[in-house]
Amino acid sequence: MQSAMGNNRFLLLGIVAFSVSFGLSLVPTWDFSKAFLTGAITVIASYAAALFVDNIRRNHEMLVLGSLYKRIKELEGLKSRLVREINQIEEHRALLYTESNQLQNQVSERRNQRDSFNRELGSFVGQKKQLEVEINLLQTELTKLDKSKAELNNSFSALTAEKRRLELNSNVSRAEITKLQTQISELQQEKQDAESNLTLLDRLKPQLEERLYELRVELQELENQVTQHNELILNKKSERENTEASLNLLQTQITEQKIELNHLQEQISLLQQERDLLQSQVWELLQQSETYNQQPFAEKEHEEDVDLFPFSDLIDLETISENTSDLPQEWAKLLEQLPAYEIQVLKAILEQENPKAAIKQIAETNITMPNLLIDSINERANDTIEELIIDPNLETPEIYQEHITNVKKLIAMYELTTRQAPSN
Repeated sequence: MQSAMGNNRFLLLGIVAFSVSFGLSLVPTWDFSKAFLTGAITVIASYAAALFVDNIRRNHEMLVLGSLYKRIKELEGLKSRLVREINQIEEHRALLYTESNQLQNQVSERRNQRDSFNRELGSFVGQKKQLEVEINLLQTELTKLDKSKAELNNSFSALTAEKRRLELNSNVSRAEITKLQTQISELQQEKQDAESNLTLLDRLKPQLEERLYELRVELQELENQVTQHNELILNKKSERENTEASLNLLQTQITEQKIELNHLQEQISLLQQERDLLQSQVWELLQQSETYNQQPFAEKEHEEDVDLFPFSDLIDLETISENTSDLPQEWAKLLEQLPAYEIQVLKAILEQENPKAAIKQIAETNITMPNLLIDSINERANDTIEELIIDPNLETPEIYQEHITNVKKLIAMYELTTRQAPSN
């Protein structure tokens, strides 16, 4: 249908354009061939313009259709969400319907009770004055009910605040709050009914008594529920306070332990600095004692009076206490296995910048070679401490950097033992 209408529209456009152009070109010249040619050109131009405009319109319609399609998808998604919400509402309505049925059953039971009370109260017409007194009491009780309702509102606000704090029990508190709201609304409606029925006391006394009994029962139930809920809130508060107190204690203990660790680390650093200073002092004293021992024998004889002071013994005692406390067991075993000339080799490598000559002299005196001496020291070290002491890949032998302190202690221990042996 649309294609037929489009074709008719194009034909009508071509006829109109041809007739207009033919008439306008024919009037001034009265040349039919030129007028026909101009009419044909205008028909072609009008068709081209119509096609161009139609193409633009189609593109615009396609864009509009695309936007409408997206809008349809969004509306379908919204429709699906609405369907889910409607299903939830229907489930909620079913629950409310069941609750309303239960309430209707209760109402029917209470109506039966009211009928029985009406039959029984037919014999109590003569007690009108007493009922008026009771009505006054009821009014006072209604004022009390208003106060209790205000208290219930306050407790409701407190419950909402506690509900925000107690996220773990949010579902339970929500259910209880909804129950309280429904009960409060029921109480408000019952109060309005009671106020409207107060004007008709003469005719509605039995109904008021029945309603008062129901209100008392419901008030007792509400008070029981409020007390239970307050107990739950107090228990939760006490549990939270206990947990917060325990957390605070743990945090204080952690901070105290951190402070103690910092003090201990500072003390350890100070002790390490003192140990390094003592080791350097002992090493300087040992070097000084070696210089004193290397002096000529003649000078020693002249200085016997000075050597009478046991300065070397004091140095020996200090170094022995220092080295025995710091030298590991495997290095002590290595000291026992190393002969004297290999210790001299270690001392030469440690003290001299180019120890090749000293190592060569020690090897010649012991009828061996320098390389064999270094290999034997490394083998003994590998057997005891499971590591090499001297780097065998260098031309000038050097001790590894991580073993220099232990080698110094080993040499000091050896020199002390050699000095104590002749004195003993």
